[in-house]
Amino acid sequence: MQSPPSRRQEGGFEKTSKGTRGARVPSSSGRFSRWIGRQMNKRIRRKGGKFRDMDVLFLTTVGAKTGERRETPVAWFPDGDQAWLIVASLGGSARNPGWYHNLAAHPDQVWIEIGDRTLRVVPEQLEGNRRDEGWQRIITAQPRYANYQKKTDRVLAVIRLAPADPDDARVA
Repeated sequence: MQSPPSRRQEGGFEKTSKGTRGARVPSSSGRFSRWIGRQMNKRIRRKGGKFRDMDVLFLTTVGAKTGERRETPVAWFPDGDQAWLIVASLGGSARNPGWYHNLAAHPDQVWIEIGDRTLRVVPEQLEGNRRDEGWQRIITAQPRYANYQKKTDRVLAVIRLAPADPDDARVA
């Protein structure tokens, strides 16, 4: 069976294509932007993993093109007591965030730092009813995500992160 045209398979991960319209997201390249990013990460850690009234985890992926480790703060939502949901929103941009491409390229090399724990996780892009149920919980907790979806014509991917090691299954 062939995948729908809006998706393509990459690294065992069903990758959602970019849209044709969306919010404008400023470029994050350059030394100053990287410095700002490091300062924001420190601030989020000092505030106990909170940013704009959202719980934040640090997602570490391996760059799809560079092969280097990349750390990104991402809002998370509980999925039961053994997993976390994250959204590839990029503020409603037409394109997917860089970390999403990295997950697709290297799904076996993903870690999260949440609270005082760091653990390897297995990403799964939710589809169908599972995605719809997760999405409803997300927009109930943080209505801004519904606004991000309105800004773009791409479907915002909902990713479930589950511990790779069953002994790490307790959500912070």
